[in-house]
Amino acid sequence: MTKIGPNLNGILFLLLAMLIISLQSIAVKGLGGSYPVLEMVVLRNLVALPFTLLFFRLEGKRGLPSTPQFKLEFTRGMFLFLSYTTFMMGLAALPLAEVEAIRFSGPLMITLLSVFLLREKVELPRWLALLVGFLGVLLIVRPGSASFNLGSVFILISVLFYALTVISTRKLQATDSSATMAYYSSLVYLAAALVLVPLTLMVGEVPDAPPSLAFLFRAWAMPSLLDGIIMCGLGLVWAGWTYCMARAYSLAQASVAAPFEYLSLPINIIWGFALWREIPTWLTLAGAGLTLLSGMFILYLNRKAR
Repeated sequence: MTKIGPNLNGILFLLLAMLIISLQSIAVKGLGGSYPVLEMVVLRNLVALPFTLLFFRLEGKRGLPSTPQFKLEFTRGMFLFLSYTTFMMGLAALPLAEVEAIRFSGPLMITLLSVFLLREKVELPRWLALLVGFLGVLLIVRPGSASFNLGSVFILISVLFYALTVISTRKLQATDSSATMAYYSSLVYLAAALVLVPLTLMVGEVPDAPPSLAFLFRAWAMPSLLDGIIMCGLGLVWAGWTYCMARAYSLAQASVAAPFEYLSLPINIIWGFALWREIPTWLTLAGAGLTLLSGMFILYLNRKAR
C-alpha cells in the first residue's frame, strides 16, 4: 500500500464518523428540554458497550479487550467524557450551525497539539493559517458582546478535550485496535457518568440557570417509550462513532485528516434548517469561512510537503 492509502482510508472513516455523530446532535437537541444530560449519557453507554464488543468480535478477537496502555486508555476515556458532556451542554443553548462553526476550531487545535505532543513539523505558513482560523472562532463566539452565549464556552471546552482525544488515539494506535479503544472509551465514559450522577442529584435543579447548566442539573424522569428508544439508539450511534473515529485517526495523520471535519458544518446546517428552521447568522458564517479557509490551506500545505 502506498503512503497515501492509510490517509485516504482514515479520511473516509472520519467522514462516516461525522455523519453518524450528527444523529446524536439531533437527538440531544430534540430531547434535551425534558431529560438531564447524564441520564441520556448513562442509557447511551449501557447500550453502546455490547456493540463495542461486537466490533471486537468482527476484528477476529475473542474474550474481552485488553490493553498494555490502560492508563492512556483511561485518560482517553475521560477526555471523551469531558468533551461530549460539555458538547451536549453547549448544544442545549446554541443552534446546530453555531455549535459546528465553533467546533471548526477542533482541527486547528488538533494540528496545534500535534506539534507539541506528536512532534509533527509545522512551518510558518501553517502557524499563520492557525492564527487566521482562531480569529474566525473569535468572530463566531464574540466574547464580551451582548450576543455572547455561555454555551459557546462549553463548546470550546469540548473542542479542547476532543483534540486531546485525537492525540491520545494516535498514541494508542500502535498497540490497541479501534474496537479496543471504542470499548474502553465507552466503559470509562459510563463509569465517569455514574460517579457524577449522585453529585448532580444532590445539587438538584438550579432556578433560572442558563440552558447549559439546566441541562446538567435537570431532574431525572422516566422516558416515554419513543424517547427511551431514541436514547438507547444513541448507544449504537456512539459505538459506531467511537469505532470510526478511532479507526480514522489510527490510519491517518492527525494534521491530514482533521481538516475534513469541516464538512460537519454543512451537514448540521441542513439538519438545523430542516428540523428547527435555524438559519446561521452572517457573523457565524463569516467566522466559519475563516476557519474553513485556514483548514483547507493547512491541508494544501500537508499535500505539498509530501
